[in-house]
Amino acid sequence: MSAIQVPDAPVVLSTASVYPEKTPAAFETAAKLGYDGVEVLVSSDPVSQDIDMLRRLSDYHGVPILAVHSPCLIFTQRVWGRDPWGKLVKSKEMAEALGAKTIVVHPAFRWQREYAREFELGVQRMQEETDVVFAVENMYPVRMRDREVVPYAPSWNPLDRDYPDVTLDLSHTAMSHSDGMEMAKQLGDRLSHVHMADGTGTQTLDEHLIPGRGTQPCAELLEHLATTGYRGQIVLEVSTRKAADRETRHLELAEALAFTRLHFAGIHTDPAADPRGDRRERIALRRRDAESPPPRTFAVSSEGTVDRRA
Repeated sequence: MSAIQVPDAPVVLSTASVYPEKTPAAFETAAKLGYDGVEVLVSSDPVSQDIDMLRRLSDYHGVPILAVHSPCLIFTQRVWGRDPWGKLVKSKEMAEALGAKTIVVHPAFRWQREYAREFELGVQRMQEETDVVFAVENMYPVRMRDREVVPYAPSWNPLDRDYPDVTLDLSHTAMSHSDGMEMAKQLGDRLSHVHMADGTGTQTLDEHLIPGRGTQPCAELLEHLATTGYRGQIVLEVSTRKAADRETRHLELAEALAFTRLHFAGIHTDPAADPRGDRRERIALRRRDAESPPPRTFAVSSEGTVDRRA
């Protein structure tokens, strides 16, 4: 008998996904649509920098903060000062205070020469000081007219480095014209965080499309993660800035969540062949098969909420 295995890895909403709305709207949206948690992108929005306010939002909406995205983007260069190491220290302090498990960080920009030289070893040293995981994100070259510029150092490609933990972003693989599935397979156990988004690779801007609307192997990657025992987080980091209103934004984010939950499942023809090798889970799976429970079904209402129906 075939068994559908739905892993326990949480499906998380990035606060960047509700832009141009502010950080509080992300918590409200995550709670309404049924996301498992929030990843806070530390930005110029004062709430995104305020540990006490974030804790209140998390408690009020009943949505945990599972990850912190350090302010290492071009448009957050002045957030928390100009010192890149200081930004990582503050990100670590925020994650520890809020109970987040992961800090997302980009590789250094080439003009941050000293930071770039020390980046790889520096991140490893910081990792030794905390249980929070520093997951370095794959980036991309920038194509300008007839030439290609690489703004990141020591490399935009995590396969070139020895980072113990990596964030894989499928919108970024579109930008770099990389094979997202091949990158995931080569990363193996180093893949600890996923930014789920789509892209076409035909634009000069990072697209962050709703999964399924571009050319990236979003469904295939989710199925691969489900069948290989992935235990990290899957974060919907998509762009809804062109949504006409909040209702439209909620519908898009409900679609992104439904797509992810649909494909984040693996089929095992032999439940005893669970690659994770957890005996208790195998026994529980056999018991569920024997009892043949009715399948779970989900529906998206006209208001954009996801209802579970037994």
